[in-house]
Amino acid sequence: MSRIGKNPIPLPQGVKVTWENGTLTVTGPRGVLSRAMPPRVNLEMDDKELRVAPVDDSRLSRSAWGLGRTLAANMVTGVSTGFTRVMELVGTGYKAEARTESLLVFSVGYSNPVEFPLPPGVTAKVEKANRIVITGHDREVLGQITANIRAIRPPDSYKGKGIKFAGEQLRRKMGKSGGR
Repeated sequence: MSRIGKNPIPLPQGVKVTWENGTLTVTGPRGVLSRAMPPRVNLEMDDKELRVAPVDDSRLSRSAWGLGRTLAANMVTGVSTGFTRVMELVGTGYKAEARTESLLVFSVGYSNPVEFPLPPGVTAKVEKANRIVITGHDREVLGQITANIRAIRPPDSYKGKGIKFAGEQLRRKMGKSGGR
């Protein structure tokens, strides 16, 4: 029995949900998201909430139940309030700037600045040249974009320099002289 799948998904005001041929489409003030749901789940809708239920009592249906509920809940949250990720640049001279709405430029210790284009639906705001707030309505796309930005200069395990998520705890190593 899925503990996650049992919980209903409340539908905020202004969010419309359609379910046809295994595809869930959620429309809200921040945009439209559509995705093919796992094949072994059914959706039950009324005006105020959305419920995900397994097709039968098989192991595959029960395993897809919680996944289907989480995917649907992320879509509803994305089109109503959106998602935000905060990243920090740590290092002397490391900075970021937003040239246009869809282009970030990073100066992170390479000989040339690194340009990073943002896909449609994702926006970035640079605060204090070393803090970036990235927002979007699709959680998967936002997570992949932030992972790609972090991959430009991952945090160093000795000095801690690089691009990291805000609040991320880094495991630091001692270095050569720390073992004595």
